Amino acid sequence: RQAREEQEMPLARRDAETLCHEEPQTGNPYLEDALLRSYLRTHLPPGPRAAGAPLFASQVLEEVHQELERFGNRLLSQVKPLGWECELNPPVFRQYDAWGQRQDQIITCSAWRRIKGIAAEEGLIAEAYERRFSNWSRLYQAVKLYLFSSFSGGFNCPLAMTDGAAKVIESLGVPGSLKSAFEHLTTRDPEKFWTSGQWMTERRGGSDVASGTETVASKQPDGTYLLHGFKWFTSAADSDMALTLARIADAEGQVKQGSSGLSLFFLRVRDEAGRLNNIQVQRLKDKLGTRQMATAELWLCGARAALVSAEGRGVASISSMLNISRIHNVIGAVASMRRMLSLSREYAGRRVAFGKLLKDHPLHMQTIARMEVQTRGAFLLLMEVVRLLGLAETNKASEQEQLLLRLLVPVAKLYTGKQASAVAIEAMESFGGQGYMEDTGLPAIVRDTLVLSIWEGTTNVLSLDVLRSLSKSQGQVMAATFSTVQKKLEGASSRPELEGAVKRMREALGSLMQFMQEAASRGALTTELAARDFSYSIARIYAGALLLEHAARPDASSADICAAQRWCNQELCPVAAGLGSGSYEAKAALADSALVYEGS
Repeated sequence: RQAREEQEMPLARRDAETLCHEEPQTGNPYLEDALLRSYLRTHLPPGPRAAGAPLFASQVLEEVHQELERFGNRLLSQVKPLGWECELNPPVFRQYDAWGQRQDQIITCSAWRRIKGIAAEEGLIAEAYERRFSNWSRLYQAVKLYLFSSFSGGFNCPLAMTDGAAKVIESLGVPGSLKSAFEHLTTRDPEKFWTSGQWMTERRGGSDVASGTETVASKQPDGTYLLHGFKWFTSAADSDMALTLARIADAEGQVKQGSSGLSLFFLRVRDEAGRLNNIQVQRLKDKLGTRQMATAELWLCGARAALVSAEGRGVASISSMLNISRIHNVIGAVASMRRMLSLSREYAGRRVAFGKLLKDHPLHMQTIARMEVQTRGAFLLLMEVVRLLGLAETNKASEQEQLLLRLLVPVAKLYTGKQASAVAIEAMESFGGQGYMEDTGLPAIVRDTLVLSIWEGTTNVLSLDVLRSLSKSQGQVMAATFSTVQKKLEGASSRPELEGAVKRMREALGSLMQFMQEAASRGALTTELAARDFSYSIARIYAGALLLEHAARPDASSADICAAQRWCNQELCPVAAGLGSGSYEAKAALADSALVYEGS
């Protein structure tokens, strides 16, 4: 009788039923990342350590392995739950107290502050500056940040700016006035560790700091400066210090416009008593993603600061900082791709649809495999950039390697930012409706990923930066690129299963060379219109060479070989196709405007 009544009872009157899907359970992110582990086995050099040399011998790989396995366990047990708590408890702004006194207090949750301590303990900044692994120290730091990023609750962003500030100070020779700041930025002591902001964006916004910076610096009798201005977008506004640009006023109160009028300043955000340094917080920004991190609009009302750069050399002084923050952007992009892919892959082994597991549906696995290929290419591009940076920082980089670094930083940043957005959205779709549910955590990863093509230079801005690298080096960066790619292709050509991929890569390389020859005779408009496709072509060709190099190893897996083959099956040189179709001609530019503004 009871069973009959239940059958007759309308669904609306039955007890609520819960969803019966299994949550994907990923393990230690280091141990589950086969590509990362194979890369480290291949590239960390073996052999005995020379007397007096830094620890970097046969025992280094084992030490790194043990450290990363331990770190991966800590990410799961400590950082992951703290990161989710940061997502649930974003910062709040308390402008006044109950009695009307202005406080301008940015309140962050305890989990945010605990992650800051863990970042210090793990040496996530210190690793790059202690250089205990010589030129591989920067790569080791990048690997830890790559593992950390997706679990960090957004704390990877303050670390990017902190690393950039430390790099600027180091590039200046760590002057006495900044020695204490450098030690705070690079310490492993949580009680002493500082994070830094980068206060560059003002009311006009964007990457054009030369015309957009209005902040004025007035020199004081004691040699310090008072800054007056409005900073429209200051990430990690709860940081301990900041680097910022301003124009120095002369005796008549006049300032010099343009980039040559900008100087770089260091300031403490608060004094020892916790009082703001003549700074007023106008509001916190209401962002699509990275909500865990406080981003604010700030008024500098006579903030006391110290001149860091030579007068008028502010833009030049922040170039090293931009390189570091762009590399961190690449780290975040590749990390988000790997995290979403790991979750999607694990879910495919649990979710049953149409009578079988998702992993048993060929079309579903094809979709995930395509994301895997993109993630592998992006990962190897990241590793190449940080490998080159490590060589440059230890004065071991050849001229060719320095040229490659100059080109690949903007190329990797712009390309992986686009890749990450596409992979994150595709991976979210692989969960069906569950992917759209906030409490799964998947929408948060997607939101945080979407900013990666915007921060530290949009795709178009960085594409033009790629062109500048060609112009300033008189084409040497491309000569270095062609030479390096050709060498990698030669190494892979001995593997019969890679023959077709190597052939397609050589054809793409030839097409890129031909484009450069033809574009040189067509003028600046053609070059500008082709900038994005040109940058994509470099990224695809160089990443393809790295995948082929990895697949040509004696112990390469079948997955390594398959990934290289599939990468090389895509359009490797889109700029050649664009040139052939007339997309970069003057009439195409006119048609672009007419198409966009028809009827307006």
